Amino acid sequence: MSFTELMTAAESGDRAARDRLFATLYDDLRQLARRELQRQGGAQQVSATTLVHEFYSALAEREGLSFPDRARFLSYASRAMRGFIIDSVRDRLALKRGGAFHITQFDTRAADVVADPVGLQRVSEAIDELAAIEPRLAEVVDLKYFCGFSFAQIAAMTNLSERTVQRDWEKARLLLYDTLKDAGV
Repeated sequence: MSFTELMTAAESGDRAARDRLFATLYDDLRQLARRELQRQGGAQQVSATTLVHEFYSALAEREGLSFPDRARFLSYASRAMRGFIIDSVRDRLALKRGGAFHITQFDTRAADVVADPVGLQRVSEAIDELAAIEPRLAEVVDLKYFCGFSFAQIAAMTNLSERTVQRDWEKARLLLYDTLKDAGV
């Protein structure tokens, strides 16, 4: 059964199809989670496996989600995992729980190094704002930065030329940089 067929069956409520879809994408999701955790400097107290399972639990509870292709599913997964990491940061910084969080790496020219959780949250909000204005640019950011796909892979997934994807990436980086610079991040 193809990805599209599995996705269609899962969206129509077929629990077995949803489980097969998750099993099919499990390795991709774990790789995505590991990449995101490494990008955050490994300071989290959550594993890649936990992050993937948190995503699956949240996905299983949601009704009416629709993903036309694998790229959009992985893009959604990266945003959800980013949200879980931000929630984890907030929890760790809460006074009742104590602790501190320090991001040691955030490798992009769109923003300077994020040295605090408020900055990480602002980056997430900036990407969400970009998605409201230019959804395609936000999708390219998710696929390139968070999922780690090459320009050629993104072009194939989105039916755009590789050069268009590169231009979208540059435009998104500039918009994010301006947004984050204005926010003092």
